[in-house]
Amino acid sequence: MNIDFAHSARSTLGVEWELALVDRRSGELVSVGEGVLQDLKSHHPEPKDDDEHPHVKQELLLNTVELVTGVCTTVDQAKDELAGGLETVRAVTDPMGVELFCAGSHPFAAPRSQPVTDKARYAKLIDRTQWWGQQMVIYGVHVHVGLGHRDKALPVLDGLVNYFPHFQALSASSPYWAGEDTGYASQRALMFQQLPTAGLPYRFPSWAAYEDNVQDMLTTGVIDVDSEIRWDVRPVGRLGTIEMRVCDGLATLEEVGAIAALTQCLVEEFSTVLDEGWTIPTMPPWHILENKWRAARYGLDAIVILDAAGREMLVTEHLREHVLNRLEPVARRLGCSKDLAAIEGIIQRGAGYRRQRRIAAENDDDLRAVVMDGIQLLRNGY
Repeated sequence: MNIDFAHSARSTLGVEWELALVDRRSGELVSVGEGVLQDLKSHHPEPKDDDEHPHVKQELLLNTVELVTGVCTTVDQAKDELAGGLETVRAVTDPMGVELFCAGSHPFAAPRSQPVTDKARYAKLIDRTQWWGQQMVIYGVHVHVGLGHRDKALPVLDGLVNYFPHFQALSASSPYWAGEDTGYASQRALMFQQLPTAGLPYRFPSWAAYEDNVQDMLTTGVIDVDSEIRWDVRPVGRLGTIEMRVCDGLATLEEVGAIAALTQCLVEEFSTVLDEGWTIPTMPPWHILENKWRAARYGLDAIVILDAAGREMLVTEHLREHVLNRLEPVARRLGCSKDLAAIEGIIQRGAGYRRQRRIAAENDDDLRAVVMDGIQLLRNGY
């Protein structure tokens, strides 16, 4: 099979931000996503199609909406579009007594009691995956970056895989599951990979090998369309992008901008490396798998494997001493220096999982306080 790779200008951006809909008083999830979307469409002069608003989409669960940007040239532009999406949604949800909340998971919701959006593809997913599929009360942030050329897609994918633990640790915000502290910084990371086409991507020697893999999955009924491949990072042929999907949900627009900047800068750096005729280093698959687990378990305290030789370093030290300084010239060229610098803010104050545990401890382990705190963060920032 041939998978076309659309033209997408180099290092352009697209961001997707999944948000939970919660009751303003109780912090419980409320399944009003369909009504929110219907209300938005009725006020939008040019709906994209019968099912979707151009910048706000439905997701698997009715307690979720997803904000999406168009093709952006800068992180600031992406943040402006997301901010506009927040205003648009709140114009509908505020009168309903519904608030917006974002973390990798809702801390106390009962996963199997959450209604699923009435679409055939979602019904098929739940029917196939059963108990695991019914657990997917999770929220994430996805960042697309344009590549300019198909031949860069798989090498850039391999490069981003080396930074999985960094993204996982910075975004980790799902320590609680169904009211219990799991002991992990990111329960979402372990939960989502239980779906049959989710988790770490494979390594492919060529685009043709990737096409063969997709064809095999279509032939054997694993997927019906290639968008059902839900790897933590994946090429998206129809958009001409590489998509980073490993991150837990982020509580503030500032944090979304920081993660978008880090993604954009790394992809731009990889593009330059390839343009200059160099190769992007890779690690053995078991190193990659171990890194993902360590970051999910320990978050910003994870000691991660850096290379095929097995060198290790605390993930925050590696970010500060090697990654952020190295990427600063790239960030200046892309106009996202301020957003890249916001990564340091996440490191200093701690990722979402730390704040959630602190808020819970300060409120006698009442997890409603965690949700209320998240609601205020999304409205007002830190």
